[in-house]
Amino acid sequence: MIILTYLLYLLAAVLFILGLKLLSSPKTAQRGNMFGAMGMLLAVVVTLADQRILDFTYILAGLLFGGLIGVVMAKKVEMTSMPQMVGLLNGFGGGASALVAYSEYVRLGEGVSLASLDVMVTLVLSLLIGSLTLLGSLIASAKLHGMMRSAPILYPMQKQINALILLGILVLGGFFIADPGLWYFPIIIVALSVVLGVTSVIPIGGADMPVVISLMNSYSGLAGAMTGFVLSNNVLIIAGTLVGTSGLILTNIMCKAMNRSLANVLFAGVGADYKKEDQVKEERRVVRYTPEDAAFILESAQSVIIVPGYGLAVAQAQHVLQELARILTERGANVRYAIHPVAGRMPGHMNVLLAEANVPYDLLVEMDQINDDFQNTDVALIIGANDVVNPAARTKKESPLYGMPILNVDYARTIMVVKRSMSAGFAGEGNELFYDKKTMMVFGDAKAVVTNLVGLLKG
Repeated sequence: MIILTYLLYLLAAVLFILGLKLLSSPKTAQRGNMFGAMGMLLAVVVTLADQRILDFTYILAGLLFGGLIGVVMAKKVEMTSMPQMVGLLNGFGGGASALVAYSEYVRLGEGVSLASLDVMVTLVLSLLIGSLTLLGSLIASAKLHGMMRSAPILYPMQKQINALILLGILVLGGFFIADPGLWYFPIIIVALSVVLGVTSVIPIGGADMPVVISLMNSYSGLAGAMTGFVLSNNVLIIAGTLVGTSGLILTNIMCKAMNRSLANVLFAGVGADYKKEDQVKEERRVVRYTPEDAAFILESAQSVIIVPGYGLAVAQAQHVLQELARILTERGANVRYAIHPVAGRMPGHMNVLLAEANVPYDLLVEMDQINDDFQNTDVALIIGANDVVNPAARTKKESPLYGMPILNVDYARTIMVVKRSMSAGFAGEGNELFYDKKTMMVFGDAKAVVTNLVGLLKG
């Protein structure tokens, strides 16, 4: 029976690994999700059987109730709200790990004094990482959802304060490991970790939320792995480690894409240092163009690079945009999509959105591969993107975007921007691109404007 249990755990681990591999491409992502879900279901069933849990009443109730909530959330969530939901689920994962670890401590009772050193160390780490992930993810989700100020919330000595809180947690953890009978220490550790979760995320601005989401995803996995050590559950250790390491790799990739330091993210200093804000507003005007003007330019364009952004997702304009791309292609234009690594509100957001509209995968080109092509492009068509095309990232040192690689749309012969208004992007930074002499500003809902363009080009 023990050998069978280990073999089934090994099969679950293989399914997790295959799932992660398949998730690396939009073509195979659905199968990857299915493999991961199958692996988790197998792991849960085997664990329940291995632990000889006889009373399944509460477990079945939890599965049914949680499964129902999951189905409703998955069915109702809009693609624009997907990052918020991902952040929320990351937090739930971290919170669950912390609760399970604390429950194991309570279950052991006086026997906790006999627990090995590795169990006690991972118990403290599970409480720390899990609680931090729960609150950090909730804050990130609230920022993305507009329930909190998206701009960085800064205060003096923020890094030093966070470092002191972390040091305090580690010192308390050391005392607790030395004397597990100090029952109130885990509660204090959880409380301080919750505070650290809040103070670690509020100083990070909205433009850097994709990094935070991927980082919190990694933390949730690491918390699960630590809890696996506490429970001596191999499959939980494997699954948590896979999520934790893959999340850190993705975080590192995101940081490089945004020219950020991973250490800076970890210590909550992304995008800006503390300084007194200056509120200086400048009144400027842009030239407004009509869809008819835009259609006239697109008719003669031989090369078009489309830059999708969050506004495209909000308007649900991906299907009609692909129809526009098809019409332009049939007219002889070379049409491609330029995908910035942080376009949208989480890694891969635009890829998923465009895959939903059956955009051919070979038309989705990453920033590094397409940036040099803008200078030879007739039209750069920007649909709802802002921060990822903002020249302030190159020129304005005081900007929270400064240093972040952007798509070189300003090098194109004509820049066409479809946007609702002149409002700043999620980073709160105005965009000089809108005032460029080559820029055509076409104001309106993305779906309505693109639908109008399709009708004009067809006619």
